[in-house]
Amino acid sequence: MKNRVIAVVGPTAAGKSDLGVALAKTLGGEVINADSMQLYRGMDIGTAKLTPEERQGVPHHLLDIWDVTQAANVADYQRLARAEIDHLLAEGRVPVLVGGSGLYVRAALDVLEFPGTDPEVRARLEAELELRGPGALHARLAAVDPEAARAILPGNGRRIVRALEVVEITGRPFTANLPGHEAFYDTVQVGVDVPRPELDERISVRVDRMWEAGLVAEVRTLEARGLREGRTASRALGYQQVLAALAGECTEQEARAETVRATKRFARRQDSWFRRDPRVHWLTARGPELVDEALTLLQEAVTA
Repeated sequence: MKNRVIAVVGPTAAGKSDLGVALAKTLGGEVINADSMQLYRGMDIGTAKLTPEERQGVPHHLLDIWDVTQAANVADYQRLARAEIDHLLAEGRVPVLVGGSGLYVRAALDVLEFPGTDPEVRARLEAELELRGPGALHARLAAVDPEAARAILPGNGRRIVRALEVVEITGRPFTANLPGHEAFYDTVQVGVDVPRPELDERISVRVDRMWEAGLVAEVRTLEARGLREGRTASRALGYQQVLAALAGECTEQEARAETVRATKRFARRQDSWFRRDPRVHWLTARGPELVDEALTLLQEAVTA
């Protein structure tokens, strides 16, 4: 795998993190995070961030690098991720990119440049977002760029504003600015395939465990650090719902149920995004067999 990058992708709760650790341990690699919300310090329980023990001594990069008040920027992530990849390749280590944030994965691995920004257009759209809410802007995005609307959650006002800004600046759909699948690195992409009924059950169990592990207390702590004002972090699944409960907008039980529903919807969007990439090799095994199946795939890639 020398001079190659491995990417482990797929929907949330599929088992990407554990597979990434196993592959890195076996191949002498290190993990680079490609989950947009695991970039934030303190957002541990709600993002299912691996504990130090679960990382099994494998170095993990691009975890806990931003404060919750910082707005995410995929161009910044691209710069950081490529610096980590280049460093590992230069050291003879195998970079294992792990995550389900599709645009972040493509930003790291593909030839991808981002359109600039227009402060006046951005300010106008943000004012409209504040006045009308994300639902109205998402409906407009669906009219001008249905594919972008399918990929962006209706409640993610910041990403909706960015997509509409790009449409207005370039005169083309936001997704038209994403080029074909032209690789920046020699990469083997491994997709973890879990049937929808099983994935839905995994999500329900995961959310229950997050609540039992103290997600509400975690959100309270982060709220004191400015989470509610964080334009990106405050919209994270689970955190958004708990913030609503803490504000008295719903009960904690309603927040918990909505987190399950929203996460299931998000997993479907993730799956749809990665399915459109013909380079992803989907694996269906479970447990240790999944690791074996992935290693066989990687060996075949080396042979080819």
